[in-house]
Amino acid sequence: MTSLRKHTFGYAISLLLLFSCLLAVPVWAQDDSEEDQKSELLDNDVTTSEDDNAELDSLTVTARRREEALQDVPISVSVFSGEELNALGAQDITYLSQAVPNTTLEISRGTSNTLTAFIRGVGQQDPVAGFEAGVGIYLDDVYLNRPQGVVLDIYDVQQIEVLRGPQGTLYGRNTIGGAVKYITKRLGNEASGKLSTSVGSFGQVDAILSGELPITDNLAVGASFATFNRSGYGDNLTTGKENYNKQIIATRGSIEWTPTSELFVRLSGDYLKDDSNPVGGHRFIPGLLSGAPVLDDVFDTRGGMTGPNNAESYGATLLLEYDINPNWMLKNITAYRADNNIQQVDFDGLPAIDVDVPVIYDNRQSSQELQLLYTSDIVKGLLGFYYLDANAFNVFDVVLGTTGDLIGLPGLNALTLGDVDTKSWSIFTDITFDLGQLFGMDTDLELGVGGRFTSDKRSSTVLRQTMIGGNSTFFGGNAVPIATTSDFAGSERFEDFTPRVTLAWSPVREHNLYGSFSQGFKGGGFDPRGATTATPDFNGDGVVDDSEIFEFMRFLPEKVDTYELGLKSVFAQGRISSNIAVFYSDYSNVQIPGSIGVDGDGDGVAETFAGVTTNAGSADIYGVELDGSAQLGQNLFSQGDALTASWALGWIDADFNEFIALVNDPATGSTALQDVSDQRKFQNTPKWTAQLRLRYDTQMDLFDVPGYFSIIGAWAYRSNTNQFDIPSQFLDQPAYSLFDLNIMWATMDGKYEFSIHGRNLADKEYIASGHIFVTPDGSTSTLGLEGVANGFFGPPRTVTGTFRMNF
Repeated sequence: MTSLRKHTFGYAISLLLLFSCLLAVPVWAQDDSEEDQKSELLDNDVTTSEDDNAELDSLTVTARRREEALQDVPISVSVFSGEELNALGAQDITYLSQAVPNTTLEISRGTSNTLTAFIRGVGQQDPVAGFEAGVGIYLDDVYLNRPQGVVLDIYDVQQIEVLRGPQGTLYGRNTIGGAVKYITKRLGNEASGKLSTSVGSFGQVDAILSGELPITDNLAVGASFATFNRSGYGDNLTTGKENYNKQIIATRGSIEWTPTSELFVRLSGDYLKDDSNPVGGHRFIPGLLSGAPVLDDVFDTRGGMTGPNNAESYGATLLLEYDINPNWMLKNITAYRADNNIQQVDFDGLPAIDVDVPVIYDNRQSSQELQLLYTSDIVKGLLGFYYLDANAFNVFDVVLGTTGDLIGLPGLNALTLGDVDTKSWSIFTDITFDLGQLFGMDTDLELGVGGRFTSDKRSSTVLRQTMIGGNSTFFGGNAVPIATTSDFAGSERFEDFTPRVTLAWSPVREHNLYGSFSQGFKGGGFDPRGATTATPDFNGDGVVDDSEIFEFMRFLPEKVDTYELGLKSVFAQGRISSNIAVFYSDYSNVQIPGSIGVDGDGDGVAETFAGVTTNAGSADIYGVELDGSAQLGQNLFSQGDALTASWALGWIDADFNEFIALVNDPATGSTALQDVSDQRKFQNTPKWTAQLRLRYDTQMDLFDVPGYFSIIGAWAYRSNTNQFDIPSQFLDQPAYSLFDLNIMWATMDGKYEFSIHGRNLADKEYIASGHIFVTPDGSTSTLGLEGVANGFFGPPRTVTGTFRMNF
């Protein structure tokens, strides 16, 4: 741990504790009337850190699986209402990367709908079946087991909550970094409809139509239909297709039934179809074989793959809520989800068949969750049971035509098939005690305890074959296998208990100081891209046996222990709110999926690549997060106007203590396990993240129609970001800023709204993801002959005009 990190983290904790002590002073000096006045004032407060125009106590979150005021929750959580996201011009959940501290949500490399998510240094960016996410994504409390189809467009949404830090107790496996909760709107009591249309840069044309209709006093139906369309930011100069285009249709529907005052039933479903073109990356180096130059436009590409590229996802959820009595509620969530994806990923980004990878993903999951909730003045809590039965299947070719021609194997192909079954169950509880009321103390002191036991069984089949003749039969070809490098079947059960303890103290109503310990667990498994023939002789006896193959293919669960100290405050009679948290995470058995080129015939040329997943050892993660808002002024230029500011700031310092990796020895051609922690970086984890927003609201009549006018300016910043654990001069993104501007006018009755949204107004080019299979200087390829060093970029400058109508 460096001296700078010690000092920075220590200063943050010291300031937080000092500030907390100062806040406690007024407790002993207040009389009852002063306390009552402050409570009344806070109840009428109009400023929060997450929603500039909402009353503090009207903004609720469900981070602890029950509705609570944001200020009362001893968890680092950011919440954005659907209206706020619309005002900010957010099109999908990747926008949250700009607004939430220490958070990365981005579209995975070479795809249009697969999500890569990291929070506080913990996540997963390999979308292949068998690797689990480190950040849980939830759609109406249903865990989405795979990342395909999870770049959720923002429509028909009530709010989105981002929970930072391990959520293993209440949300279970694979939430060791945090959780993102996408909550759709429930139906109202009156017939209504909404229409939203948008046009903008690059031929953007979006439309959303939604409506709801009460059938009887206790039965209502609702549905939404959306289409999102955009031309490409660039072009594929080989195929003539647009690059980075968007062509999506999506729909959601629900039926809500309240047969009695105690019972609520909701059946909901959703469907998405993505027919966007393959996304091609930008080459950072000339073709090492062809000499093809680097293109000027980072959104143009030259990949030659022309196969089908589409995605489809759908699901259904049945929610039952039964109020047994005023204190007890029974809740059941039954869900089924599926998605099918076929993608064309041209690794080399050139017309030649050098490293062409078509891939199929086919995922299925069914889940059942039962909760028994209890609420009283002194005790609140729940007891729950969760079950998941899921299958993740993928198959992909790695067609290395130029390499095959060189070594006399025309149409050389390395097929990889992975089939992973997951059966997971858990039982969990979380209970909060109001110690102040329990022991008759004149203070608000809350103790929360919880735990979750998880049993996670993974069964994997991995088949890898070397073929000649081009594509396999999975992709319309008739390649013939000439060797099998993996034919593996294995099963393992992983079990873990994840506890959570919190202690929260409110010396006065406006401040909530808390400390917590939480633990997260991410299941282990078997590398779905692993080649058993690449297994090292671990014990040095000259024979690679089945036990060594099993150990080579298996990776162990990850675990994170996080200690957090936070303070949530409101100042200046409710005009300023501020949340600060400092945390330390002990990260162990870190799973790092990677790839190495495999030279099967010893000629010095890698004919294919194999998966190598390591439990990297351990890491220390320190961080500080600050977010809040302030009402800077009212009645500045006209009666009733308001100027507000919102901010979010994150600092994180993450270093590996140990990183055990399989390393190739160029001199001998052998591989060995070595500690390379001094050479590794945390992926997708910039040291600094920040956002600042200024919003001005005023009443403005337009063409004699009474209305409201709003303008929001936003600046977002991310410091240097490593795309992979191995630094790359090509893919690592230097620090950059993004500037947005949003202008809105709405009628006083809320029936009509017009808005203009400018995103990335400085037109900054920034790398979001990439592929790398070259030596550090880019002079030698480690897979194929042209060299793979491709980046995928975030959106350029766009301007969108939107019209919304409520009827």
